Amino acid sequence: MVAEAIRERLGLPVTAVTSLADARRALMDENRYFLVLTGLVLADADQQTIIDTFVSRGLPTVVVSGVYDETIRQRILGRSVVDCVLKSAPGNIDYLVWLVQRLDRNRRLAALVVDDSLTARSYTAALLAMYGFRVVEAGDGATALDLLASDRGIRLVVVDYQMPGMDGIEFTRRVREHHARDKLAIIGVSASERATLVAQFLKNGANDFLHKPYSREEFFCRISQNADNLDLIGTLQDLATKDFLTGLPNRRHFFEQARRRFDQAVAAGRPLAVAMLDIDHFKHINDTWGHDTGDAVLRAVAATLALAATSQDLVARFGGEEFCMLAPDMPVDIAMRRFERLRRAIADLRIPCGDATVSLTVSIGVCPAPRESLHAMLSDADRLLYLAKAGGRNRVVTGEG
Repeated sequence: MVAEAIRERLGLPVTAVTSLADARRALMDENRYFLVLTGLVLADADQQTIIDTFVSRGLPTVVVSGVYDETIRQRILGRSVVDCVLKSAPGNIDYLVWLVQRLDRNRRLAALVVDDSLTARSYTAALLAMYGFRVVEAGDGATALDLLASDRGIRLVVVDYQMPGMDGIEFTRRVREHHARDKLAIIGVSASERATLVAQFLKNGANDFLHKPYSREEFFCRISQNADNLDLIGTLQDLATKDFLTGLPNRRHFFEQARRRFDQAVAAGRPLAVAMLDIDHFKHINDTWGHDTGDAVLRAVAATLALAATSQDLVARFGGEEFCMLAPDMPVDIAMRRFERLRRAIADLRIPCGDATVSLTVSIGVCPAPRESLHAMLSDADRLLYLAKAGGRNRVVTGEG
């Protein structure tokens, strides 16, 4: 049941075995697995051997037990085991699926531990590593600030309050000058009983606070909750700024970013081009091949646009079958050639539809140089797009520089 739920809900490959011997054979492929979920009752091994086998390999391990025994539970959690889950608890399958998803996502995140105590720092770092994070350590606030500036993968910080030179609250305040709460979670920790400490951390930008000493289970819950919140905020931001079908930025996000880039290009006297692109006869594609194929065509065009764009370009779906690209630092003499290559690349696309394939073309209008405003550039590109359509479609029309 657990294996099937993980496969269906998360799309992750799962190997299910019924003996420790089979598990050992599967683990011969050392880089294949990132997590083990194991029971404590196997025909060929006792509880200690089962746990030793997986923990000794450095694999995050979750024990799924059918019997609740607090002594056994505490003994298990005394080892490098992520969690001990009761099989018969209501909703345990849902919890295990969430747990696997959380640990899988953690592998793509980095966590920074800031503590002048090597012992405390190492303990926290070991827990985070067990949960799948890439862990970075710092013994003082100044070093930690440098690490944050150089490592963009850090999404979570655990910082102690009492440190020489710069305490945890001052460190948190400085971090928030450059890193927003929705991009970086900060958890303050301290053994101090000072009543105002929690409020000071939170008011200066911390997302959460933990009193030392904390249990491993509480630590994992707080870490996971903050990581989940970052994921949720990221999802909401994607819904607000990305087109749900193609994954490209939407019209609203385009204007938010394009105005700033237009102003920067004009102020620096740099070249700037704007192109409007429209799929030819898209209604005919939908009517002939169906809306599922029409969606596939939109995704294919979007993927081709994204592939053709540089890191400086801004590409968006404006709505329907219309797309837009803003390209900084594109001189007039290059604009025509670049968008002609894009037109040919889209004309070469073949979209599968049953036993057949669908081909398509696009028309492109390009305003190749800054005008008095972004709106003027978009209007000019839209006018040139109309000329491309009127001239027979499947062509690029470029305005004057």
